[in-house]
Amino acid sequence: MSFDATYDACVLHPAGLRDFLVRLAMTGLFRAHWSEDILDEMVVSILSRRPDLDEAKLARTRELMCNAVPDSVTTGYEDLIEGLNLPDPNDRHVLAAAIRSGSQVIVTENIDDFPQAVLETYNIEAQTPDVFVLHLIDLSPTTVSGVIQAQAAALKDPPMSLSDVLGRLARSGLPRSVAALKEN
Repeated sequence: MSFDATYDACVLHPAGLRDFLVRLAMTGLFRAHWSEDILDEMVVSILSRRPDLDEAKLARTRELMCNAVPDSVTTGYEDLIEGLNLPDPNDRHVLAAAIRSGSQVIVTENIDDFPQAVLETYNIEAQTPDVFVLHLIDLSPTTVSGVIQAQAAALKDPPMSLSDVLGRLARSGLPRSVAALKEN
């Protein structure tokens, strides 16, 4: 049984985690969603921390993400934003996109910005990337392990071993998921 998940910009900022989450979305275990606003926020966040990066390359990354995951870009949510009440009003667009896409999960590092009391009205749950990936491992450990192996094999500049990729993902917020993958 497939489900829908909306990625918040904060989980799309670290390159390795973004690559992993996009690759997971390509497996069919779930349907991933984001919006142009979420992608804009991702790019601004990356450039604020890494002004040395080329904005054109980030535009290409954005295009590749959207091409890799069909129907990932949520539209038509803007009319919902004003009616939503969250601790950080700047996160209302994420919840609006999740509602419009029919997502059951918002994958975010900012759990406190998405109170369960608000989300349960829409049958949505906020999960950290670590919790989200742990659930995917429970659903299909072979699929998730295959994604990690494919990610490691695809990295050429610089090349990274499977152990290197796992270490990078652990440092990017997936310590429990990496531990679970190492057990399998």
